[in-house]
Amino acid sequence: MISVYVRCGRLSEAVDCFYQFTLTSGLRPDFYTFPPVLKACRNLVDGKKIHCSVLKLGFEWDVFVAASLLHMYCRFGLANVARKLFDDMPVRDSGSWNAMISGYCQSGNAVEALDILDEMRLEGVSMDPITVASILPVCARSDNILSGLLIHLYIVKHGLEFNLFVSNNLINMYAKFGMMRHALRVFDQMMERDVVSWNSIIAAYEQSNDPITAHGFFTTMQQAGIQPDLLTLVSLTSIVAQLNDCRNSRSVHGFIMRRGWFMEDVIIGNAVVDMYAKLGIINSACAVFEGLPVKDVISWNTLITGYAQNGLASEAIEVFQMMEECNEINPNQGTYVSILPAYSHVGALRQGIKIHARVIKNCLCFDVFVATCLVDMYGKCGRIDDAMSLFYQVPRSSSVPWNAIISCHGIHGQGDKALNFFRQMLDEGVRPDHITFVSLLTACSHSGLVSEGQRYFHMMQEEFGIKPHLKHYGCMVDLFGRAGHLGMAHNFIQNMPVRPDASIWGALLGACRIHGNMELGAVASDRLFEVDSENVGYYVLMSNIYANVGKWEGVDEVRSLARDRGLKKTPGWSSIEVNNKVDIFYTGNRTHPKYEKIYDELRNLTAKMKSLGYVPDKSFVLQDVEEDEKEHILTSHSERLAIAFGIISSPPKSPIQIFKNLRVCGDCHNWTKFISQITEREIIVRDSNRFHHFKDGICSCGDYW
Repeated sequence: MISVYVRCGRLSEAVDCFYQFTLTSGLRPDFYTFPPVLKACRNLVDGKKIHCSVLKLGFEWDVFVAASLLHMYCRFGLANVARKLFDDMPVRDSGSWNAMISGYCQSGNAVEALDILDEMRLEGVSMDPITVASILPVCARSDNILSGLLIHLYIVKHGLEFNLFVSNNLINMYAKFGMMRHALRVFDQMMERDVVSWNSIIAAYEQSNDPITAHGFFTTMQQAGIQPDLLTLVSLTSIVAQLNDCRNSRSVHGFIMRRGWFMEDVIIGNAVVDMYAKLGIINSACAVFEGLPVKDVISWNTLITGYAQNGLASEAIEVFQMMEECNEINPNQGTYVSILPAYSHVGALRQGIKIHARVIKNCLCFDVFVATCLVDMYGKCGRIDDAMSLFYQVPRSSSVPWNAIISCHGIHGQGDKALNFFRQMLDEGVRPDHITFVSLLTACSHSGLVSEGQRYFHMMQEEFGIKPHLKHYGCMVDLFGRAGHLGMAHNFIQNMPVRPDASIWGALLGACRIHGNMELGAVASDRLFEVDSENVGYYVLMSNIYANVGKWEGVDEVRSLARDRGLKKTPGWSSIEVNNKVDIFYTGNRTHPKYEKIYDELRNLTAKMKSLGYVPDKSFVLQDVEEDEKEHILTSHSERLAIAFGIISSPPKSPIQIFKNLRVCGDCHNWTKFISQITEREIIVRDSNRFHHFKDGICSCGDYW
């Protein structure tokens, strides 16, 4: 009866049945009783009670019971207790060794698992298929390819290569090492394949960012008459997201619903939420999340990440706050990695510092992913020195923290420092990845380092064999465009080996806006409206180009086109944190409780500035209005309101930091330089592109942004 309960997954009833057996039946348990009930234990208290019964009845040295005890203690993270039991065993068969190896694997102790394997072989115990299947994942987890290859050699030598269980694990191991040719060879040589074999090869290509091949294997699997299971669909959701296949996402969702798999396992629900989020269909992601019968911490993390990656940082923060109210959900490493980018996006430094405190409390400071998100958060919240300090405290053996610190210096306009970090990275033997070069090329773009950017673009391909993605091409177009080389940027696009997407044409259009090239801007906007007609930002850019040269009929035409498509311009806003409270100002805002004092301060500051030579540049007013009205519009720009509020609300000469959701206009940039000089303050402005540090009438960008 206990065994039946365990096989049916009714674990608490299995434990209850054991207690009834021992307390009411008057019968004595035997060595068949303990393995299933130990497997059913879901808390350590029950496990220890049953261990006491084992000792009392003298079954502690039965190899099956002892192996079950090892599994139980390892499951609760007590590998040291399991090891003591193992060392005290008078007789150890292959099952005992397998149990200890498997236990270390479950506990994430890869080194100890490999040590046990060495001891096992020294004692002359042969590895069986279970040993091999347990140890292969350890090789991948510990990045020990040599051990993996030696075990594969053992498998071939002892005729285990045609064992289904062993072959499936070999595919998984080679996939984790990125050795897809080896994984495919194992798959092709299999005499027999089950659904796990197909899942393994599909997941291998899906996780190697080759969704087309992965989808091809899924199609072949169906043709072979193998029915997909829940894990097949987990891979398929990721494949659909990588292929940006919105139409088939509904089919996958429907297939899962018809089989009732949402009720069966939360993992499939999380996968569907993630699929919709990556496709940008965030409303569907939220709807699936709301409908999940059970939500675990990964469910919440997935939705938070989905909002953050779709630019909806405020919504991500709101979901995190809702998660905090669920007493049964405890944030983990993934939660912090999900929420910190959202805080970075809105510049919520105080909340980010609170997360940092929790990270320290939970001993996650040296987790490379959490620490890297903290580096990124401090850098994007204007605290570049804190980002640097944290960077030097974290493990730097992978490219992840290097990418973050290079990116931080890039957005602060410190291109030379970003390049120095890249050189240090190479000197320390860390291999750059495709994200490294996105960060590097972006840093070159923000600092006008055109020749350096070209050199690193070629180095990426020739020295490191990294094939450029669309993001790399977009960085190059932005690099040429910002520097005023619009012809080079256009030629670069025309010679690209892949079809340019909206980000490529958007970078060119933005450059045309900066340099006032109406003709090329019209070409870029035509292409943009073909590939992404729903992004209102591109209509605004083209409208601004026409307005700059006084072509108001062109302005009306573009704005009319946007209106006809139901698009609305994103309003400009700036935020500032004063006395632990964030105030948000919109252009022309007169609803703030201190708006009269703010406008009085602006009038006084403008008068002082004009005496120092400030002349408003009315070309940045993109409306067809009278000259006097243009100056009034400039005065009411959101960043000026935020800075004036900061001046009247903080001690003299103290720094001011604001965040703006759009690019700072040229006149506001010049205005802020004068303000920093008059007030003797450092003023830090983060706009949609980068940071500007204003001090003593000079900006860190050198007027290049």
